Amino acid sequence: MVKLNVRDRESIQEAVRRFRKLVERSGIKKEMRRREYYEKPSETRRRARLRAARRGRANLLESM
Repeated sequence: MVKLNVRDRESIQEAVRRFRKLVERSGIKKEMRRREYYEKPSETRRRARLRAARRGRANLLESM
């Protein structure tokens, strides 16, 4: 959970800006997007496999 203590003499806009940054850094938005729709376990595994393959190709190109 993200907590934000509003500072003395801090405007609402500044507090909202700091709150957005905290939420973004904590990964809450990313997690919400990921959970927005149900994803079958097979789709999760497929996506992980494809991500690993891309990572492997990138590492192969770096080593050349």
